[in-house]
Amino acid sequence: MVGMSFGMADAEVEVRPEALTFGQVVAVARGGARVSLSDEALKLVGEARAHVEELSARPTPVYGVSTGFGALATRHIAPDLRAQLQLNIVRSHAAGSGPEVEREVVRALMLLRLRTLATGRTGVQPTTARTLAGLLNAGITPQVFEHGSLGCSGDLAPLAHVALALIGEGSVRDAGGELKPAAEALGEAGITPVKLGAKEGLALLNGTDGMLGMLVLAIHDLRRLLVAADVAAAMTVEALLGTDRVFAADLQSLRPHPGQAASAANLRALLGDSEIMDSHRGPDCTRVQDAYSLRCAPQVNGAARDTVEHAELVARRELASAIDNPVVLPDGRVESNGNFHGAPIAYVLDFLAVPTADVASMSERRTDRMLDKARSAGLPAFLADDPGVDSGHMIAQYTQAAIVSDLKRRAAPASADSIPSSAMQEDHVSMGWNAARKLRRSVDGLAQVVAIEILTAARALDLRTPLRPGPATAAVVAKLREAVPPPGPDRYLAPEMAAATGMVVDGSLVAAAEAVTGPLS
Repeated sequence: MVGMSFGMADAEVEVRPEALTFGQVVAVARGGARVSLSDEALKLVGEARAHVEELSARPTPVYGVSTGFGALATRHIAPDLRAQLQLNIVRSHAAGSGPEVEREVVRALMLLRLRTLATGRTGVQPTTARTLAGLLNAGITPQVFEHGSLGCSGDLAPLAHVALALIGEGSVRDAGGELKPAAEALGEAGITPVKLGAKEGLALLNGTDGMLGMLVLAIHDLRRLLVAADVAAAMTVEALLGTDRVFAADLQSLRPHPGQAASAANLRALLGDSEIMDSHRGPDCTRVQDAYSLRCAPQVNGAARDTVEHAELVARRELASAIDNPVVLPDGRVESNGNFHGAPIAYVLDFLAVPTADVASMSERRTDRMLDKARSAGLPAFLADDPGVDSGHMIAQYTQAAIVSDLKRRAAPASADSIPSSAMQEDHVSMGWNAARKLRRSVDGLAQVVAIEILTAARALDLRTPLRPGPATAAVVAKLREAVPPPGPDRYLAPEMAAATGMVVDGSLVAAAEAVTGPLS
């Protein structure tokens, strides 16, 4: 998956009632940053808890405090059964199945649930919030599974598996990644399991935190990958002896989309001072215009950027939200609501899958053009050392095509589906968790496709010798050559593709270009 490996970091994120930033979510989820609860957050949590305790003592039924849940909300629960009620909802809802969810996703989910607890709108005990923070700081990650969330009433099963660990049940992975019983891991970390009080089981389950965490991570990764896609496009334009006149600022300003302007500016910077580009600028040049996959790169990569901007707007609103049902209001009322519905997040998760697939599709088309002797402006067939004896990058493009086909399938919306649940009480759900899961795979696929284009374009640029590429693209080729040898006879290609993907993901190829151009947008 796109992103860095997990490791405990020295940084600390203070969780307050206000919204977390993208950087804070990534730092905790992926970088292992520690967390703490602000004094204001603990004060609000304590005040809300006092309201819940007071309501729990009343004879009047209050949803989530003294009633059953979902379709069973009509049953009033006697006081002596309410502790069991909270345990039961956690145990029964921890019903996930399938592959284990990635550690960074679970940590993001835990952090975002902690932030909602910190708003004082859920009514949990302060010790419950502190214990959740303690799990994050100890590197204890509850085992959460792929299937179990419908994206409405929150990410119920995933959050239930986290809540199960809080009470010392279920399975977790420790800081070293070892799978063990939660009670054992908590004991080793000196953490006392939570004894759930009124409403707490429900409060720990009823959030959109998994969907939101995956959205934040995807936006973070897509921003970096779209810059890499511009680098790939510039290298291919150069390798195919294309024209850069179409990227001129005055032409781009005729259609004032900000993402398009940013992408075109990147292409101009990346192609500056290129001997290869200069070699065919004379009056005898017949390249009036290029194929769409070259000429329209700013329009596609730019539209993807603008889609990411919209998704980020939605994500920032969600990061400032308090998702629970019911919620505890400052005046002490406990009110049911529908804020747990995942539609706002689900829609943008699905939306992002469309440009992710399309950017990859355009990248694959450029790669194919470099490999086709009839369209590659004099490059050898498949960039092979001895075409016929050698196959060059023929099958690398096959791999791209297979990935792109999969991404197109994943671009179909999950949020357009709904399956009723809970005896028709929950008769419309968002399927946002499913949208998030497929987007993560799409982002991963985009990284691989862009890496193969860069790998292929670097080979093509080397084959243009003695003409030299521009300083920025030459720096990318030089960085790639630290891990991948220059052109030659056929060799084992999969490790080279994996190395290029790693350098796209870790940002080192873009950093090499930016060492020449300055920051790219």
